Amino acid sequence: MHYMLMFYEPTAVMAERDDPVQGPPYWGAWMAYIGAISEAGIMVSGNGLQLPHTGTTVRVADGRRHVQDGPFAETKEQLGGYVIIDVPDLDEALAWAARAPSSASAATEVRPCLPPPPGR
Repeated sequence: MHYMLMFYEPTAVMAERDDPVQGPPYWGAWMAYIGAISEAGIMVSGNGLQLPHTGTTVRVADGRRHVQDGPFAETKEQLGGYVIIDVPDLDEALAWAARAPSSASAATEVRPCLPPPPGR
């Protein structure tokens, strides 16, 4: 079964990405974690995301498109990236989520992926 692990981090932790002192340990923890997923043979796909201010939110109301730069709402935690893993069950997905660096500073959401639509 495919599960998406979504990695949420506080803004202060995300800022470590570009810090000359905090950046190497930050990226080292993530590289070790992603490396472990890869070595376990369960990695399907995944990407880190650019910082939230680079995003754009689109909503349609009354037939009109409304565009807002950045995240839609001010939150304490931002989505920093995701991986999709192929594991037998939710318990295994939760075990991998618990190992994510984001689980120590904020949260890692685990969500089952829908199967492909019929006929695809």
